[in-house]
Amino acid sequence: MLRSAEAGEWALNGRPQSLRTEVDHALRRLRVDRLELLQLHRIDPETPLAEQLGTLRDLRDEGKVARIGLSEVSAAELAEARGFVDIASVQNRYNLTDREHEPVLAACEAADIAFLPWRTVAWGKAGDRAEVAAIAAEPDATPTQVCPAWLLDHSPVMLPIPGTSSIAHLEENTAAADIELTPELRARLDGIAGAA
Repeated sequence: MLRSAEAGEWALNGRPQSLRTEVDHALRRLRVDRLELLQLHRIDPETPLAEQLGTLRDLRDEGKVARIGLSEVSAAELAEARGFVDIASVQNRYNLTDREHEPVLAACEAADIAFLPWRTVAWGKAGDRAEVAAIAAEPDATPTQVCPAWLLDHSPVMLPIPGTSSIAHLEENTAAADIELTPELRARLDGIAGAA
């Protein structure tokens, strides 16, 4: 995504030269020789997918990128992309109450591709729900811990990326990995999406 100098607006830009320029800028800013994972933030509908992914594949072959990921894709787009290059990860919006991308998660599971959900607690809204708070009380957890705990329990390819604003919040997030959900609690959490 690039910001136009004139209007200051963000726009997709998946043109090959733009992708190359952004990778070179990232390498310099990060002071590394290779990006371990490059997520294509969005597929640019104005640039053929073959050109976008072909450029990323070339950057990988040149040693500038180790792995390629996609963000906000459908299962069909993921399948098409895999025809051009190996995909290591998919980063889509997904959480306890928003499971729109369940087909993408299933495709990632089938291909052993990491699924990196963002907005893991729906900006706090899932944690505010009375049902989530009641379930969280049973394993002595916070509602915002139960949401990523459910994600981790939901799929073996799940790698949640919760936001954090402080050390205390970071510690709360990481403690979610230690929460063990019983089958009964998992079933209750599974049922929340249908009631959302």
